[in-house]
Amino acid sequence: MTQAASVTAAVLIIGDEILSGRTKDQNISYIADYLSKIGIDLREARVVPDVTAEIVAAVNALRPRYDYLFTTGGIGPTHDDITADAIAAALGVEISEDPRVIYLLLERIKPEDLNEARRRMARIPHGAELVKNRISAAPGFWIGNVIVMAGVPAIMRAMLDEVGRSLRPHAGHRRDDCGGPSAGGRLCGTARRNRRRLPGAFDRLLSGFPRRRLS
Repeated sequence: MTQAASVTAAVLIIGDEILSGRTKDQNISYIADYLSKIGIDLREARVVPDVTAEIVAAVNALRPRYDYLFTTGGIGPTHDDITADAIAAALGVEISEDPRVIYLLLERIKPEDLNEARRRMARIPHGAELVKNRISAAPGFWIGNVIVMAGVPAIMRAMLDEVGRSLRPHAGHRRDDCGGPSAGGRLCGTARRNRRRLPGAFDRLLSGFPRRRLS
């Protein structure tokens, strides 16, 4: 009997604060332990600064080599949170504000508080699935074999729990769960439920945003 090939992964930690020592990384060891328990081998980890060219180069070096590439950091509201744009550039896809994310943010904040900084968190590469964030609403995303998560450990862990059920533990195992590579455009968690009950007022509010097929 032929033994199934192992499923492999890499982690890309993004952030100047990690390289400067201002913040101690807590995510690599957690992800390694989590993946090991579900039968996925973490083979490589890298740390890169908040520099688009460096992120693009690392993503394009790692994603062809492994079944999954997990990234953490750089998806917040500040000017140096450039991960989403860098991932879009690496994969050669467009990026824009996603109405699904705007709606999720408006569940937590008032429309008048949706400032430019917060709207940065709604920039999602086209074709990506959202990864639910049950702690602070702004989601991560999954595109191709790249899974993009927050750098804050508690939020990263919540996001990893969300995608964990969709990761395939051995080669050849097809996952059709929400968020997985075979999900065919499905939404995750609250995003799926919200799509079914978008009230008219929110629909009008979102009418100015670029629309993409939601299912």
